[in-house]
Formats: sequence, structure tokens, C-alpha cells
Amino acid sequence: MPSNLFEQRAITTQTRLSLTGISKRFGGVQAIRMAEFHLLPGEVHALVGENGAGKSTLIKIISGAETADTGEITIDGEAADIRNAADALNLGVATVYQEAQLFAQLTVAENIFLGRELTKGQRIDWVSQDKLVREALATVGLKDDCMHRKVEELPTGQQQQVSIAKALVGEARVLILDEPSAILTDTEIDNLFAAIRNLTARGVSVIYISHRLDELAKVADVVTIMRDGVTLGTFPVKNLTIAQIAERMVGGRLEQLVSTHSFVTDDIVLAASGLHSGKFHDVDLEIHGGEIVVLYGLVGSGMAEIASAMYGKEPITRGSLHLKGEPYNPTSPTVAKDRGVSMLPANRKLEGMFSFQSIAFNISVGALNLMKKWGAVFDKRKEGLAADELIRKLSIKTPDQTRAISTLSGGNAQKVVLARQLVKRPDVLVLAEPTHGVDIGAKEEIHRIIADLCREGTAVLIATSDLAEALRVADRLIVVRNGTCFAEFGPEATQTQVLAAASGELTEADRLELGEVQ
Repeated sequence: MPSNLFEQRAITTQTRLSLTGISKRFGGVQAIRMAEFHLLPGEVHALVGENGAGKSTLIKIISGAETADTGEITIDGEAADIRNAADALNLGVATVYQEAQLFAQLTVAENIFLGRELTKGQRIDWVSQDKLVREALATVGLKDDCMHRKVEELPTGQQQQVSIAKALVGEARVLILDEPSAILTDTEIDNLFAAIRNLTARGVSVIYISHRLDELAKVADVVTIMRDGVTLGTFPVKNLTIAQIAERMVGGRLEQLVSTHSFVTDDIVLAASGLHSGKFHDVDLEIHGGEIVVLYGLVGSGMAEIASAMYGKEPITRGSLHLKGEPYNPTSPTVAKDRGVSMLPANRKLEGMFSFQSIAFNISVGALNLMKKWGAVFDKRKEGLAADELIRKLSIKTPDQTRAISTLSGGNAQKVVLARQLVKRPDVLVLAEPTHGVDIGAKEEIHRIIADLCREGTAVLIATSDLAEALRVADRLIVVRNGTCFAEFGPEATQTQVLAAASGELTEADRLELGEVQ
């Protein structure tokens, strides 16, 4: 079998969805150039690429959010004219995003049939609807006892399963899953993969977009790789390693950008003793200058709240904090910022971005006091110089600083929000899920930026649910469980040890070896 399947798949009579010669330009930016994509019935087809590679634009064209400048689309051998989302839905193309597009106050059954209710005369035919809802929920692995519960009462993973069930009731032939596992627990991911296998067994074709390359071998049959707006090829997943996929994405051998040299000093920059809040308790923590301390834990462990408390976003009810040897009481983010503590939030869209404002504004807005002249007047020149310097330093890909941040790829938008924290180098930088939703190249660059800050003496605290990232960057890794620091590991920690600690299964031998017992 040839390594590149474009030609072979393009001529098959069984193609479910076929795109040929697809191009799209936005102003001076050529987002996609002559892209090819061929999806077979009952297939899970992964689509990967760096942020800005063009995969989001390609998916928007398939789902009707954008129209192509050139090219042809066929579905089951028939020409498809997709001008809007309604056209796509009518052709059996449905998209499920990582944040469920559901109405929280409505029930599961109401959401699934919203806008396309079955009727008998002038009344909704609840009996017929409920029968179809039960069938769809069973297909995605949900019990029908949730069908009359409000969506807001369901865990995140189940909300996503409801979104997939909604697409099935609409008789989807092509299901697009956009970063479906990004906010799910391991158990929820297993349920998602089981649902996908159930769908493909029924002939549904799935386009699977993910930055988690390790997932592909578990769920995908083939992978199409994009770079710089071009589809490089389609390959059987079993024929490629994660490293080979990553190298094709970035255009060469993937380099380890994070130095293995430690920059840890003897100076304790941030120290916590006996911290309590409503979400954590008995937290003792020290971070030295130039050190990366990573908090790792499962969902609900208290990891995120401990990090937020350092920046004044989570109230501390008991205990003490010291910053550079002086008492530190972060009653608000403003207080924290004034004392030299900055934080990159986990949800950049909700907490970090002014979407329709310029890149320069998004960088400078956190340090307006530094952008003044004569003590009172805002100095646009200072803003521009600061923005240009950080765009260069953080390798933010943009034609210029006046572009709206919403026009950037996810990885570049994340770097703009990070740049805001670095207008003045912080003494302590807190990062919550710093590489969530970004591609492997942007992840490497963010790790490099963190290493550069450590070299300059900044103390870094990272809260992440990405274990591979935690093990890679940490000088010390602290497992948070049941709201407190449960175990501490050095750079030599293994994935098995950390997962055992996070799930409460750390052996006595491990505990004795670590010397860190709760």
C-alpha cells in the first residue's frame, strides 16, 4: 500500500466526502492552497496540523461556516454546494465542538430536537421524539434516564455525548469532531472512543481533529497532515509514529527546545504554609527562583484552585504566603499583579482575550500604567514598541500588531495572552493549562519561553492536566489529590508513579522512596 493515499482514495467509488482543489484566501493571507481530502464510509479520518496550518478553515468550508474560493466538494458521489451551515446539515454533515453547543436550561431531549420538533397536528409528538432520543443516546453510550434532565446537570463528557446524539438524530453521514477530548477525563475519553466505534459500525464517517497525537493510534484509521495551508498527504495511522507525524507537521525534525539545564537558585521566591480555602487544605509549597514547579492532579483534585489562589482568584481562608521573604496576601489579581505575580488563565477565550481588539491592545491592557507619558497620557508609541518586542520575542505569527486577536490561530492567540504577562518580567508566573488546545510546534515555543524566563530568575508554577507536559518541564512535580499536596517527585519521576499517586494508588515502597507522605 502506498504511503500517500490521495490518488488511491480519490478514485474509489465508495468515497463519502471528497474535496479537490480547495483554496481559500482571507485578504492577504492564503489560508488554504489546493487542498485534497477524501473520507470513506465508516472511517475515522484524523486531520492534524499546527495552529494556522489551515485545518480549521478546511473544516469551516465542509461545515458551511466559510465558502471555498476554488475547488469541488462531493458527498456520496454527488456534487455538494455548501453555502451555509443549513446546507451542510441538510446534506448530513454535522459538527461537534469541544464546548458543547447546547442550551443548559433545557433537557437532553429538548436539546436534541430543538428547532426540528416532531409534531402531530399542532402538538409536539413527545412519544416519537423520546423513542428516537433513546436510540441515539444508546448509540453514544448514554442511558436514557438522563433524557429528561437539564443539560447543566450533566458532566462535561456526557454533554458532549448528547451533542453527538443530536447529530445522529439529524441523520448525519459525516460527523466532524473538533478537539473532542480536550476537556475530558480519561474515562470520558474511553466512552467517547467507544461511541465513535459504534457510529462507524453503522456507516457514519468521522473527521477527528486533535492536538493529542497519542490518541490517533487508538481512534483513527488514517490521518491527513496539513502545513502552511497545504494537505501534505493521507497516511495509515499504523504506518506512522507520533514523532513522524509531528515532524511532518512542523516541516522537519522536531527539536527539543527546552533546555535540560536547571536554572534553580537558592532563593525562595514564593512560600505557602498551611493554606486553606473552600477547595483545598493544608497546602505547603515553596518555589525557588528559576524553578518550574508543576501541580498535577485529576479533575476536581484542587490543583487549579491552588494555582488560582497564588494570583488572588481563589480566596484563602487560613495559612500564610510569603513573596521574596515578605508577607503576601493576594486578595485580588490586582494586588498580585502589583506585587510581581502574573497568571495565564486556563480559558483564554473567556478570561484572557478581548477578541475584537488588536494584538497590541491585548498585550498592553495588563500594564497600562507602563504605557503612559507625562504620568497621565496613554502613549501609543510605547504600546507599539512593547507589542513589537514581544511579538518578536515570542515568535507570534501575524502580519502586524493591529490585527484583531480573533484572527490568530489558537497557539498564537495563547502566546499573545502570555505576552501580556511579560510586559514587565514577573517574579512569579502562574500558568494554568498553558498549552491546552495548541499544536505541538506552539507547545514547544511556549516551553522555550518558560525556560527563558527561568533563566532570568522568574519562579514558575504550572497547573496542568497534561501528564506528558508535566513530566517534561518540571524541576519538581507535585501531585494534588483530595485538595492537598499528596506526593512530590523530581525530574526522574515516571508516568506510572505519578498516575498511581494521582489516583491514590501509590505503593508503600514508592512513598518511602519519595519521602513525601501525606
